[in-house]
Amino acid sequence: MLKGVRRGAKLYVVDPRRTSSARWADVWLGLDVGSDIALANAIAREIIASGLENRAFIENATSAFEPYREAVEPYTLEYAEKVTGVPADVIRQLAHSYARADRAQLCWTLGITEHHNAVDNVLALINLALLTGHVGRYGSGLNPLRGQNNVQGGGDMGALPDRLPGFQHVENEALRAKFEKEWNFKIPPKSGWHLSGMFDAMERGDFHALYVIGENPLQSEADQLRSERLLKGLEFLVVQDILLTPTGELAHVVLPAAAGWCETEGTVTSSERRVQRVRKALDPPPGARNDLDILSDLARYLGRDWGHPTAEQIWNEVRGLSPMHAGMSYARLEALGGIQWPCYDESHPGELFLHGRLWQRPAVGPRAQFSVVEHDPPVDVLDEDYPIRLTTGRRLDSFNTGVQTSRYSSPMRERERIELSPEDGERYGLMAGERVRVSSRRGSIEANVRFDTSLRPGLAFLTIHFQDQVATNRLTIDATDPKSGTAEFKATAIRIDKVKARPAAKMAGAREQVLPTR
Repeated sequence: MLKGVRRGAKLYVVDPRRTSSARWADVWLGLDVGSDIALANAIAREIIASGLENRAFIENATSAFEPYREAVEPYTLEYAEKVTGVPADVIRQLAHSYARADRAQLCWTLGITEHHNAVDNVLALINLALLTGHVGRYGSGLNPLRGQNNVQGGGDMGALPDRLPGFQHVENEALRAKFEKEWNFKIPPKSGWHLSGMFDAMERGDFHALYVIGENPLQSEADQLRSERLLKGLEFLVVQDILLTPTGELAHVVLPAAAGWCETEGTVTSSERRVQRVRKALDPPPGARNDLDILSDLARYLGRDWGHPTAEQIWNEVRGLSPMHAGMSYARLEALGGIQWPCYDESHPGELFLHGRLWQRPAVGPRAQFSVVEHDPPVDVLDEDYPIRLTTGRRLDSFNTGVQTSRYSSPMRERERIELSPEDGERYGLMAGERVRVSSRRGSIEANVRFDTSLRPGLAFLTIHFQDQVATNRLTIDATDPKSGTAEFKATAIRIDKVKARPAAKMAGAREQVLPTR
């Protein structure tokens, strides 16, 4: 993105915080947390009212435009300014700039998806791309920037509750049948639970055993006190990972695994759908084993002898079952340095533009549908008792719950602190470095204060990187999106209370204390 900016591209950043990306932007839109749909709908209304929609593209390639046009009509610039906190003139400027651009991309990360209406947030952005025709062409499109390598590949391979490899729906009888024939096994003909649904099932008493591979849900899930209680209540917990996580410390069985990126063979898929080879560079440490070997041995103990297939043999099975991967032999992946799916046969180069079909006349395949989505504010409401909006995120030097990153030092790393605007520091009579109690409707933690001018008054910031210092997810709400199961990590209502100083001798080397809610 910075290369594009240096070559003259305009960059608009929409974020409650004035992040480092925002400092490079032509315009920063500092919206209130949870008002993304109101902003997107107001942009759409302004584009339509100004006659800037791509009418030819809409008529050729889309459906349900009229219901969408009617739905965004109430989202005036004045209304959007009131709801989002972004000035009406700035919203108008963004709308005209995006609609008039020859090429434009919408990029987003967890700030859009970690909400109780995550899918609707994404649909609001898809609507804008369809409205302007900024999709399926070089330099234009929708780009969900992934939070970790191979997130795309996990979804492609069926790590979703309702999909088989290649995004083939498990409830489609014809699609399911070919997998059943290959695997000689009847697949349950219904969607499974996503992660949040699993925790709900634990609470109902419908879920008793859990097998965790490469995840630390004890600390990564919202409302951590609830997650801890439910995980401890399982009859059987297995954790397979490259490091002993806090979740692993609760497990009945821990299976040490090899690191997929350097100690095994296989493939990885990037956000641009490019499948590339992964090559083993070194042996795993003693006791750690390849995931494939662990799973194959487990299958044999459970009465299904898979033998010991190689990564390439499993990949060829994927190619035989997933049409979008059919043409991606190891030889072609090696020769071409990777291929973008869909790639239907070994003469196919891979699709450069996923939705390029929409520009053919007439458009090939199903039309892209506009979706009616409405503004729905955060579940955790601000009030006199909890007047501050806490949002969570990442720091450049660390990742997620710190399992992979906290084991090495970084000159950039500092202890976790509650970040506030200087104005809020003055309002609440706080000093930099002062220790405070941060409370939500679910729990409390203690942390030191840091003032950050990138934050607007009323907005606070924490990460989940340093769980031994500040257990941030003791605060966050587990209100989840019904379609994706994603919790609303980005919008927690909190209050801040001063903590009386304790004797220095008792404080020395002490960790941040986790306290129950008042």
